[in-house]
Amino acid sequence: MKYILVTGGVISGIGKGIIASSIGTILKSCGLRVTAIKIDPYINIDAGTFSPYEHGEVFVLNDGGEVDLDLGNYERFLDISLYKDNNITTGKIYQHVINKERHGDYLGKTVQVVPHITDAVQEWVMNQAKVPVDDDKKEPQICLGGTIGDIEGMPFVEAFRQFQFKAKRENFCNIHVSLVPQPNATGEQKTKPTQNSVRALRGLGLSPDLIVCRSAKPIEMAVKEKISMFCHVEPEQVIFIHDVSSTYRVPILLEEQGIIKYFKQRLNLPIDDQPSDLLMKWKKMACRYERLLNVCSIALVGKYTKLSDCYASVFKALEHSALAINYKLDLMYIDSTELEPSMEAENSVKYHQAWHKLCKADGILVPGGFGIRGTEGKLQAISWARTKKKPFLGVCLGMQLAVVEFARNCLNWEDANSTEFDPDTKNPVVIDMPEHNPGDMGGTMRLGKRRTVFKTENSVLRKLYGDEMFVEERHRHRYEVNPELTHCFEEKGLKFVGHDTEGNRMEIIELENHPYFVGVQFHPEFSSRPMKPSPPYLGLLLAATGTLNAYLQRGCKLSP
Repeated sequence: MKYILVTGGVISGIGKGIIASSIGTILKSCGLRVTAIKIDPYINIDAGTFSPYEHGEVFVLNDGGEVDLDLGNYERFLDISLYKDNNITTGKIYQHVINKERHGDYLGKTVQVVPHITDAVQEWVMNQAKVPVDDDKKEPQICLGGTIGDIEGMPFVEAFRQFQFKAKRENFCNIHVSLVPQPNATGEQKTKPTQNSVRALRGLGLSPDLIVCRSAKPIEMAVKEKISMFCHVEPEQVIFIHDVSSTYRVPILLEEQGIIKYFKQRLNLPIDDQPSDLLMKWKKMACRYERLLNVCSIALVGKYTKLSDCYASVFKALEHSALAINYKLDLMYIDSTELEPSMEAENSVKYHQAWHKLCKADGILVPGGFGIRGTEGKLQAISWARTKKKPFLGVCLGMQLAVVEFARNCLNWEDANSTEFDPDTKNPVVIDMPEHNPGDMGGTMRLGKRRTVFKTENSVLRKLYGDEMFVEERHRHRYEVNPELTHCFEEKGLKFVGHDTEGNRMEIIELENHPYFVGVQFHPEFSSRPMKPSPPYLGLLLAATGTLNAYLQRGCKLSP
């Protein structure tokens, strides 16, 4: 097993996840099996109870793990399926060690950060690195891991300082990602932050084998030589990654700077110097992305619109689908509270700007979420999409609100609501699930990959999925459509075309006599891949560009 540790310096959010994923893509293109582990130093057991404004979206894995969004990058780039134990947190490690101490495994010794916590980290990494993540179920050959240098992450840094000797030099490589800022006042690229970051890392006992420098613009050769001299590495060990038009370009930038040759020598890998067809596909995809001329605009109506990372997987799923049909995506984020009538009195400018965006969009997407704030605005957007025949996709809460909107405006149940927002409603069209435990919040939802069975052949989503009898997608919800009321909706044209294996849980809705009005209880964005777009999102883009019927008539084949 070869281990590649990716550390970050200067600032967070510098792109460690994308760079680690890109390195994994390059190594996979050389025929190696790659897995990935993300280390987060917070004391939470997992990311499940975070607000999206804390660390971005919560990504859900097949086994129901609620994890950091970087694992989403790993899955999308490497086309693998990870597990909850691929995300290590301080909380998980301490819980593991404390449980062992309570069990008496330490035989009365004083339990300390060194060696017990650091040993637990190393043991976790070595065990998880062996778990197959590809469809062929073979053991990985390369394990990529990412951590940071905050004070709370020190036990992890110390664990890897020890681990580099346990694994041996030919099996362990450290990549340090740093920032090269360029102040507007001078226009000069500054190396001091990188020098200080590398010096601090060396002081902790880790020496970087590769220094990946992030910058806004391409870095000059003189800067590369300066970093090489002051950071005690060869010039070819300094890699530049400037801001690019799309993340698909990052693996290509790395490959152009000789990273395959370096890894082959440094880790003694049994690979050729040249990448395979897989990286050529990435090159073609990156070039195609940059040449796109036609634009499709989608309005994303949500409540966490101030930070794009809150909907990272949704954005990627839309981007994958747009690229598949040769369109450039124009994603317009609309804060749902700004669509509500109360906003017109409070701030009429914001209100009219939000409605202007919604009206000019080619399609409307209402993603998942929790809590009552902004739900009335989402209902307004759904009503607009339904009455104006705008292509619409509702995901999780978006589907539930589509049912609420239909109940209020088509069934004339004026107080129809979800019991999440109004526990005393006379028409509870969305109810909490039997297994929902209102006490503990963490890990109490319906999580992970579940099967959805199509109950009719007359379904646009079934056709988009390749006319399969069932699909398996990832879930994350506490509430569901009330199965006792579904017949009322079906009589008026809102069809529940998919349900769970028992037939009790409504999974997919489709509206008759509408270009594309679809809601799904699951989160299809989590399984979207650059070369395998998610069918519900692809359907939205096809409908928004007016090409859905032609696509279905071709037997769901994309035009060349």
